[in-house]
Amino acid sequence: MNYQNYYVNDAVIHPKALQFVNKAQDDIISMFLKIDERAQYHQSRILNTFTRHRISQRHFAATSGYGYGDDGRDTLDLVFKDLFGCEDALVRPQWVSGTHVISDSLYALLRPGDTLLSISGEPYDTLHDVIGIKKCVPGSLCEWQVDYKQIELTPEGCINQAEIEKQLIDPTIKVVLIQRSRGYSIRRSLTIKEIRESIELIRKLRNDVFVLVDNCYGEFTEDQEPSSTKADLVVGSLIKNPGGGLAPTGAYAAGTKKAIQLLSSRLTSPGIGREVGSYPSSYQYFYQGLFLAPHTVAQALKGAILTGRIFDQLGYRVFPHWSDHRSDIIQAIEFHSSEELISFCQAIQSASPVEGYVVPYPWDMPGYDHQVIMAAGAFVQGASIELSADAPIKKPYVAYLQGGLTFEHVKLAIMKVLTVMQKEGYIQLI
Repeated sequence: MNYQNYYVNDAVIHPKALQFVNKAQDDIISMFLKIDERAQYHQSRILNTFTRHRISQRHFAATSGYGYGDDGRDTLDLVFKDLFGCEDALVRPQWVSGTHVISDSLYALLRPGDTLLSISGEPYDTLHDVIGIKKCVPGSLCEWQVDYKQIELTPEGCINQAEIEKQLIDPTIKVVLIQRSRGYSIRRSLTIKEIRESIELIRKLRNDVFVLVDNCYGEFTEDQEPSSTKADLVVGSLIKNPGGGLAPTGAYAAGTKKAIQLLSSRLTSPGIGREVGSYPSSYQYFYQGLFLAPHTVAQALKGAILTGRIFDQLGYRVFPHWSDHRSDIIQAIEFHSSEELISFCQAIQSASPVEGYVVPYPWDMPGYDHQVIMAAGAFVQGASIELSADAPIKKPYVAYLQGGLTFEHVKLAIMKVLTVMQKEGYIQLI
């Protein structure tokens, strides 16, 4: 079969876009071996964990009401505890997002008069109102009389160890927040090594603080998770990496028994904690999604590297560089104008398996200070382990591409992007 004729005539991909993307893949194919090796390592770990906990059909059963004795729920906690190498874990469909579980964690660990210290710069936009960074909104930590401080990363994008030593003199600091991924910024994502070194320093200075790590977008991208660094809580969303594209909702928290116990009281109420919480649908997709997660994350990483390589060749600034070590699945691309950025996101949407006919436009999205455009034609609404792209409409005009259930989908989507951008005059393929 002449595949090129199909792509050009049926998929409406410009022949130069097809050639350009295939050449870029040839240039980076050797980088995929390490990604595949890591995926196999994590796959083996998950398989062994499932076997050890004797996962069976009974763990997929739905529950109702209070959910007392929900074996599927309780065993999923144990599976995450073992995989993340920590003392305890909570995995719940009742958490609607990563922001939700981070918010609950902050309220669980902080009390009026305490101070929250972020050592990775400003947190992700959706946490601004939770904390009360720019305004003291009703229900925020600010209204609870919780103070907030932050330490900027060094010009090289590293955690500022010297500043941590200065700040931790303040006895009111009770929680240190570390955001592993870049959020809506162009900084590096933090590695497990960097997180470990920072937590070791914190432990030398203070034994009375909790360390909370936002692990969103980072799961299974390295050999270990931040829970191996003695963080008190490591949290993330199940509709990102660990859900493998199948989990329909939910989030997880893994860490120390003390921190998990405090969080369980916030999850429901003191005295009830983790003992209740039913799920009337099957737990199968949580288990199956976790089983698929290493492979799915590997697909997303390959797609991110390919995208970085292509746009670097086209003369755009890309973060991280396609050849850099990665500790999350996000590929950031800086465009020259808002129109160019919007065109990119709209082209990604047109290559989506769900609502590919929809044209996204910037809008006033709740939780953000600027208009945001989001391309996310996903089977699970908002699932950023599926191919998606989003961006705040502000300078620098940076789009954040993440996810991809299959590398083939990312590759085809980028072919469509190049076809559109060539047609609209933003790029010139040779």
